[in-house]
Amino acid sequence: MKLTLIKVAIGSLLAVSGLAMAQGDAQQDGVKVGEMSVFRKFVGSGALEGQAAQQYLQTMQQAQQQNALAPANNPQVLRLRAIAAKLIPYSLRWNERSKEWKWQVNLIGSKQINAYCMPGGKIAFYTGILESLKLTDDEVAIVMGHEIAHALREHGAERAGKTMAANLGVKALELFASVKGYDPSLAGTVGGGIAKVGMLKFSRDDETEADVVGLDIAARAGYDPRAGVALWQKMDMASKGAPPQWLSTHPAGTDRIAEIRRHLPEVMPLYAHAKGIDLKSIAAYQTNDKSIAPVR
Repeated sequence: MKLTLIKVAIGSLLAVSGLAMAQGDAQQDGVKVGEMSVFRKFVGSGALEGQAAQQYLQTMQQAQQQNALAPANNPQVLRLRAIAAKLIPYSLRWNERSKEWKWQVNLIGSKQINAYCMPGGKIAFYTGILESLKLTDDEVAIVMGHEIAHALREHGAERAGKTMAANLGVKALELFASVKGYDPSLAGTVGGGIAKVGMLKFSRDDETEADVVGLDIAARAGYDPRAGVALWQKMDMASKGAPPQWLSTHPAGTDRIAEIRRHLPEVMPLYAHAKGIDLKSIAAYQTNDKSIAPVR
């Protein structure tokens, strides 16, 4: 009985993931990724952006009340906004809606090693990621490009849509079990467990896509995409004891570095063009941590 239920659950979830993978590849210069997931259409992007704007405003107001919101004249805020100003024009090609977004960039005082870009272009960095990792401008651009890519590719709406689909799949499995005389609670537990692992995989795929799109954006804006390799080496040193990749929403650092290196031949010409220099004459990228070898 358990094996039958598991087969039904796996079949339902594979059908869901297959629908997402059936989207065609977008042809373009630079990196190539598939079309945005159909699941994002299950929820309204405009509504999600409105909710994100309200949540972002509340977060900034709370940070201000706690004296944690950096003022506009803070050197790090000026730095972040200058980098964003260079990245955003090269972001718009990825999502027509982004041309209407009211972009914002703010810095919150916190030891968290974190940054995000909410739907609608609401960007926040925490001082922890800047100070703990001692990010160079190129590395900040890689982080920011990655976070912007999440918003551009509407990963928030996609995840919400996939969650809705997964919940419907579990309900259908429970109904199927009941009709067949099986325990619907057992069916729901089995289906829910498989759905949870499946959603982790979906999240890791989104992270990988954001890495790749972020590299493209950063390179076009004149930031060295090889900084992504050094960034994740720094991140790995700062995140010892992280859960195994298959139980994490983020790919392992070594896998991210391998993926970044795989796409360097696509983005390095964009970087060379942005800098107005010959690709063959570009020196290796050297971060500010001397324990990290130059990236060629």
